[in-house]
Amino acid sequence: MPQTVKIVILRIIHVVFSRRSLFLHPMLKLDHCSYSVSDSFKLEDLHFTIDQGQLVGVIGDSGCGKTTLLKLVYGLLDSDSGTLYWKDTPIQGPKFHLVPGMPFIKYLSQDFDLMPYISVAENVKKYLSRFEPEASTQRCNELLEVVDMTAFAQAKVKTLSGGQKQRVALAQVLAKEPELLLLDEPFSHIDNFRKNKLRRQLFGYLKQQNITAIVATHDATDVLSYLDETIVLRSGAIVTNAPTKQLYDNPPSYYVASLFGEVNEIPAQWFDDTASEEASLLVYPHQLEVTEIGLQVIVTNCYFKGDHYLVEAEKEGISVFFNARQKLRNGDLVALNYKK
Repeated sequence: MPQTVKIVILRIIHVVFSRRSLFLHPMLKLDHCSYSVSDSFKLEDLHFTIDQGQLVGVIGDSGCGKTTLLKLVYGLLDSDSGTLYWKDTPIQGPKFHLVPGMPFIKYLSQDFDLMPYISVAENVKKYLSRFEPEASTQRCNELLEVVDMTAFAQAKVKTLSGGQKQRVALAQVLAKEPELLLLDEPFSHIDNFRKNKLRRQLFGYLKQQNITAIVATHDATDVLSYLDETIVLRSGAIVTNAPTKQLYDNPPSYYVASLFGEVNEIPAQWFDDTASEEASLLVYPHQLEVTEIGLQVIVTNCYFKGDHYLVEAEKEGISVFFNARQKLRNGDLVALNYKK
């Protein structure tokens, strides 16, 4: 192989690995940030990093600080302590900027910023180039397809339902081409039958465009199916931060597990004779199966879930939830086995 060819190949390899290292370098960094919401509540010692292209969920009970965290990251609030950086740029709030909010970050709040007396397409196009009308129309059509609003392109926003307005707001915020996208309950107004398709299209688009996103949500479906990492908040503090599947498979506490749906906290001795009396197990309903021989429980309620029943039972005064293929009657004695 000629020497010049070798040099070219080595340079290409160097460029590829240099870009790969850049890609893996944390893009967003919160370093021990705090913010006082009131005398009785504050976000405290927030510390985490997010890589380029990651989709990250923020979950927790109502009032835990999810929305406040997004506003802090966007630059709508000034942190009391600590630092926030996007790449090498500090994220600063109203004390440092006449117009709060960092230009490379876009925030979709639960209040939609739409113009009601112009069309859906015009609401999206106002953030696209006016000097390239054909390209803007093509881009607008692409975004409306992502949010499944193509059929309503010429409809006035004031005529839309709350869910349709939320989808237009999603298209609008994507038109701004954010490097970091902050979504606060992005599907809260969407009909259940439309949510799944919209989730697939939106999160698929974000992955395709390598857009980093933080999604504050109370819906476990958003988190489990689409988000790479999950941050759990409680009373303004980060309880845990881990890959979503790892967090679901090995929840560190009942609080964390309960955010993903029904969960049982039961004595470990029920399934392990060697366990101590104080030890407990966190068990999801699908991990308990009806068997011929096993832990004896008494059925108290049965709820139809479509492809299965969620059964509530009782043992020693403790409620136990498990899945069953057939409806069980109240008072039935059932044996359960724990499958890890």
